Amino acid sequence: MKIGRYLASALIVALIVFVFFRVLRVNDTTVALTLLLAVLFIAARWGLANAIFTSVIATLALNFFFLPPIGKFTVADPENWLALTAFLVTALVSSRLSERARQEAAEARQQRSDLERLYDFSQQLLMAGDVADLLNSIPRLVCLTFGAEGAALLVNARGRIYRTAGAGETIDRNALHVAATQTEMRRSEDAANCILPVLMGMQPVGALGLVGSTISQQTLPSIGNLIAIAIERALTAEQLGKTEAARESDRLRSALLDSVTHELRTPLTGITAAITSLRSSLQLDAAQRDELLSVIDEESARLNLLIGEAIEMAQLDAGKVQLHLRPGSIRASVQAAIDNAKDVLAENPVALRLPETLPAVDFDAQQMERVFHHLLENAVKYSAAGSPITITAEATASTVTVSVADRGSGIDALEQGLIFDKFYRGQNHRRNIHGTGMGLAIAKAIVEAHHGSIGVTSQPGHGSVFSIELPIAAGRESARG
Repeated sequence: MKIGRYLASALIVALIVFVFFRVLRVNDTTVALTLLLAVLFIAARWGLANAIFTSVIATLALNFFFLPPIGKFTVADPENWLALTAFLVTALVSSRLSERARQEAAEARQQRSDLERLYDFSQQLLMAGDVADLLNSIPRLVCLTFGAEGAALLVNARGRIYRTAGAGETIDRNALHVAATQTEMRRSEDAANCILPVLMGMQPVGALGLVGSTISQQTLPSIGNLIAIAIERALTAEQLGKTEAARESDRLRSALLDSVTHELRTPLTGITAAITSLRSSLQLDAAQRDELLSVIDEESARLNLLIGEAIEMAQLDAGKVQLHLRPGSIRASVQAAIDNAKDVLAENPVALRLPETLPAVDFDAQQMERVFHHLLENAVKYSAAGSPITITAEATASTVTVSVADRGSGIDALEQGLIFDKFYRGQNHRRNIHGTGMGLAIAKAIVEAHHGSIGVTSQPGHGSVFSIELPIAAGRESARG
């Protein structure tokens, strides 16, 4: 390639000489300026070495073909010596300036490219959706963005190395650990491989090793700084997650303790009191004994229900409940829930306003019946005796929405986003209405397992409307209840 450029330079000079010596007859100044332009062109395209070579042969050609005596390398007129010297000096100086301009332009293009890649790299780091997987993806992003063959990242806080397949064992583990305690970069003799510390300020937080890298010396520290910020972001997000988990655990523990205190203790107190009365020396008639046994039976059933709800919630959280999804009628599931909740609904009439024909939905009929049972039970708890409960449904192109409306006390706007949380109960009803705060949480977990959604709209003093939205079955056939 280099020899070809030298030959091309010589041919350019030869072409200029041929044109002006054989075809066009011009003065020596025109020839010199044309040759100078050729030298500048070659300096801009192929560099200083080619330009110097062209300057020398151009000077020799100018002397041999255009300065007397023609056809000889001798110079008869002393002024021509001055002209040749001026031409050669001008050509060499111009070549050097042109080469410098070319280098500066190349450096500017490289810097612009580096800035663009740094910007792209920073955007990928900032927009990473999964912060937990961010550290694992950094070596891959470095290779994709900067064209390295392989990369390895050591994070001091975790003592772990994240590698790409191209890094292999080329980057030594010990070298990374050494670099992670220093502030200076190490580069191989051919500059293809390098290891640099990842610094947050002047504090090393890790080290980055690169294989087959063409990244400039000036860009590498910037890459390290961006990676340091990403590491801090990932570690901070992880710490926040742990803090939030601990806070949520404390909240659930407090809520569970409150629930145990106010709900589980009540049936236990009733059972204990009834058993104490039965075992006392007092003479009880048959009616009194039957009443105490009924109390034990009712409170035992209530206690069993509370424990069952807690177990069910734990199973739903653990994903241990298997759904048996089949296309079916949501109307039939609603009606089954009403029939099974007759005792609960004894004092509250239910108005069922479902279209005769609704699109079939993919659902587990038994589990969805439990959802409607929880909603009906919740409506009764917070409604006055005799207050009606209305169940309606409507269909869109892709979903069926079933709504359960009551005329109870309603839910404050601040609490509407909390009532589906485990163990949460309304601030104004915790003491006068029995419950564990798990019914709506169970309903939400079941609905979301069906890829549906549940929500509430409410106005304090005027009642609430709980809505369940489920996707229509794939066949979109109609189902009659």
